[in-house]
Amino acid sequence: MSDENTAADLPPGMGTEGTLLELMGIVVTEATPDRVVATMPVKGNVQPYGLLHGGASCVLAESLGSIGSALHASAYGKVAVGVDINATHHRAVRDGVVTGVATPVYLGRTTTSYEIVITDDRDKRVCTARITCQLIQAPPGA
Repeated sequence: MSDENTAADLPPGMGTEGTLLELMGIVVTEATPDRVVATMPVKGNVQPYGLLHGGASCVLAESLGSIGSALHASAYGKVAVGVDINATHHRAVRDGVVTGVATPVYLGRTTTSYEIVITDDRDKRVCTARITCQLIQAPPGA
C-alpha cells in the first residue's frame, strides 16, 4: 500500500496517510524486515533554537524500527508494539533533510530490536537510536 509519503510498498493497514509520519514529512523509501529507509525534512521539525528537535529524530527512529518489526511480525500473524526506545544525539542539524536507516539487531518470535542511524545531507551521523518491539497477537480487525 503506497500513498504520497511512501515510495515503498507497505502491507495493508500500514499506510502513512493521516499519521504522524505525514505531519512530519517523513517519506519511507524502502521497507523490508531487514532494512527500512526514510527521509525527513529538518524544516518544520525544529526546536526553538532552530535545530532539529531530538523528539523528531526519535519519531523517525521509532517509525522505522516499528515498520521493520511489523513486517517481520506479519510472518507470525502478529503485530509489533514498541516497548523501549533510546537515542543519542551526536550533532546539530539546521536545514536540509535527514535520512534514517533501520537494520535489525535481533529478530525473534516475541521481540525485535533495531538500530537506527540518522544522517544529514553530508552523510554525517546525527543520531543513533535503538528500539525494541514486542510481537503480540493481532487484535481483531488488524
